[in-house]
Amino acid sequence: MTDSSGKVYLVGAGTGRIEHLTLQAHQLLTQAEVLIYDALVGDALLELTPSACLKLEVGKRGGEASTPQAEINQLLVDYCQQGKQVVRLKSGDPFIFGRSTAEIQALTEAGCLFQVVPGLSSALVAPLLASIPLTDPVLSRCFAVMTAHEPDALEWEALAQIETLVILMGARQLPEIIDQLLRHGRSLDTPVAIIRWAGQPQQQVWTGTLGSIVRQTAASSLSPAVIVIGEVVALRPYLQAAQSIRE
Repeated sequence: MTDSSGKVYLVGAGTGRIEHLTLQAHQLLTQAEVLIYDALVGDALLELTPSACLKLEVGKRGGEASTPQAEINQLLVDYCQQGKQVVRLKSGDPFIFGRSTAEIQALTEAGCLFQVVPGLSSALVAPLLASIPLTDPVLSRCFAVMTAHEPDALEWEALAQIETLVILMGARQLPEIIDQLLRHGRSLDTPVAIIRWAGQPQQQVWTGTLGSIVRQTAASSLSPAVIVIGEVVALRPYLQAAQSIRE
């Protein structure tokens, strides 16, 4: 029998910095009885929870061992049915490649209460923190966000026509991404930016072109990264200079 006081909150952690949390997310973390969190969630957010809070890391980091989704679903159900206030903390936003649907389905089938709390997606935040606008009246009137976890499943012919592409989980697939775009008509001179650990003290940004970026980053560890492809990347030096003048 589900305890009526139990509830699961699927919370977006944004970049992992406290100042990028929503007010609701911050409050929920300070009241959590159980915290079930992804590998990319920063330690500063974990420290917001009460000392008695049970903290369970469930992985979900590309290329490394992680907790099976079915097991995560069951953890959420079990602790909710024990009457706990459970925070399922996901990096970015819960509905942007966050596998929330499977968790919501499991909670619904078990009769558990839940609420989804939005967060800042790295797809939007990483370019901003790297001084790269995703839209521009001339250079980019639209953009597309995708995951390159399964590049063969993407419609590259259509994607190559979009002015600005934002690619998550694509660091390991960078050569394949570039090959597909070149084969479908993008120029070798198309600007590219790779933003690693966006919003964190160790943030790194590489800029180049489709023809040069693999060579430039060959000796570097890129994951976790957001890849931005399009002419708007070329605006970065100007916007960085303008910001430094204002500061």
